[in-house]
Amino acid sequence: MARYALILAAFAGFVLSAVSGIVIVPFLHKLHFGQTIKEIGPTWHNKKQGTPTMGGLCFIFASTVAVALATLSLLHSAPELLGSPTARSLYIAMFSAFAFGMVGFLDDFIKVVKKRNLGLRAMQKIAAQLLITTALLFALHMNGTLTTFVTLPGLGYVDLGLLYFPLSYGLIIGIVNAVNLTDGIDGLCSCVTFVSMMGFLTLTSLLGEFNLSIFAAAMAGALTGFLFWNFYPAKTFMGDTGSMFLGGTVAGIAYAMGRPELIFFFGAVYIWEAATVVIQVAYFKLTHGKRLFKMTPIHHAFEMRGWSEVKIDCVFSFIAFGAAALGVLFAYVYYL
Repeated sequence: MARYALILAAFAGFVLSAVSGIVIVPFLHKLHFGQTIKEIGPTWHNKKQGTPTMGGLCFIFASTVAVALATLSLLHSAPELLGSPTARSLYIAMFSAFAFGMVGFLDDFIKVVKKRNLGLRAMQKIAAQLLITTALLFALHMNGTLTTFVTLPGLGYVDLGLLYFPLSYGLIIGIVNAVNLTDGIDGLCSCVTFVSMMGFLTLTSLLGEFNLSIFAAAMAGALTGFLFWNFYPAKTFMGDTGSMFLGGTVAGIAYAMGRPELIFFFGAVYIWEAATVVIQVAYFKLTHGKRLFKMTPIHHAFEMRGWSEVKIDCVFSFIAFGAAALGVLFAYVYYL
């Protein structure tokens, strides 16, 4: 029965996400919720000006309903799964997704209402993300699933002690913003995050974190359905609403599993994207105006080399798959 619940979550997420776009995308058009293209971005992206943003509402709605349907399907066959600590871990992971997604929604809303590319101020975003991260860690503590131990390659199980907390703040907020940076071309963030969710689905299933498996399956299905609207040429962008929801999902599932180190495997592409931005800024300042990359985040550098958006989506997804496979291998060696 548990297997059928996973299939239901994935299928419902896919169908609801694909179908909801029929209503949501025209509605966003009607409200004139169009994307404002950054002046510092590639000039050929100017043709995308006005494409509806906040399309992430499609997979947010779809995944939420899919999780609810899959969970309800277990009420009679496996009710013990709904009140266990692992069930509460699901709610904590979803809280992370929705809370960070709300920050993205506010950012998008300000952008589209004021018709400018800057939404929330940087300090406002950081303050909100710090608050959410604190709430996430506190919720894990109350659930009895917060641990200061991590598994490191070559070292095994290591207790970070108090160092765990500042590192967690940096990792959670960092990955949420890194996912946001990855959402720069049609379909890229959706494709890469689909791979990430499949990695989490594999491991949560192997480790017996069934409730988190439902969330990962629902997200994987919902992102596949969303690609009908987001793949090149995109009819809608997920916006910060969607990308921060996805960042919160990646962080939420990893921390709810008590395995934050998995972010470095299942979030490898996001980290690569964010790292290129940091390196570019540092190099620019140190060399007084020189650039190491043609443009960052790094997917734009490949665009400037003549790669199509579809090719970038495919290559980056393949890299994400390789990193996820290493994550599964890592888990096989250290967890199983």
